[in-house]
Amino acid sequence: MPSSHPVALVTGSARRLGAAIARGLHAAGYDLALHCHGSRVERDALAAELEGMRAGSTLALQADLAEFDRLPELVAATVGRFGRLDALVNNASAFFPTPLGEVTPAQWDVLFGVNARAPFFLSQAAAPHLRAARGAIVNLADIHGERPLRGHAVYGMGKAALLHLTRALALELAPDVRVNAVAPGAILWPDAGKPEAAKAAVLARTPLGRTGTPQEVAEAVRWLLADATYTTGQVLRLDGGRMLQD
Repeated sequence: MPSSHPVALVTGSARRLGAAIARGLHAAGYDLALHCHGSRVERDALAAELEGMRAGSTLALQADLAEFDRLPELVAATVGRFGRLDALVNNASAFFPTPLGEVTPAQWDVLFGVNARAPFFLSQAAAPHLRAARGAIVNLADIHGERPLRGHAVYGMGKAALLHLTRALALELAPDVRVNAVAPGAILWPDAGKPEAAKAAVLARTPLGRTGTPQEVAEAVRWLLADATYTTGQVLRLDGGRMLQD
């Protein structure tokens, strides 16, 4: 029997923003397919945490999103386990610098593969199930998909493609499926750290004067999936007003 709860597939859900989104959706009543690539320990800990709150509410999945055949498999496994799919959250992302003059085709393939190609083919595979559920897609974009970040041209181009994909799919899948994006600004600093002066410079260009929280991103995703019933093809800039600055 299909789950009595709405079901969401969240890519890159083991840690950072993905884990916050998963926790937020689970608290809102969703059953979850939790995807990871390499962070199995963190994903399993998250699944155990959520299962402790509601037994039978999670499915743990692992896949390299660069492997095309794994993308429809993720959707099929989710529907096979829960009997339905109401939401797709394309959260998984690849981020690293690509200084001009040093960019390789392999770097291009990684950044476009995770940030644009995988969301497209996951959405294509999920579309029939989302149509049946009159569901929604949320893509995790970036303000640098609209405003270039020095030294990260290929990353920004991949996220720009994701923004176009958001609008294109909103048109293609209407009226049954809504498709929107969240474009965070400064939420979490990179795992490798960031110099204090660089942090201060970012916050100086942020009118609200602080970083956002993962929970604020998670709530934006939940709202777009569940409550924004007349919203599609939109990009919600969750950036503390940073895009207003020169």
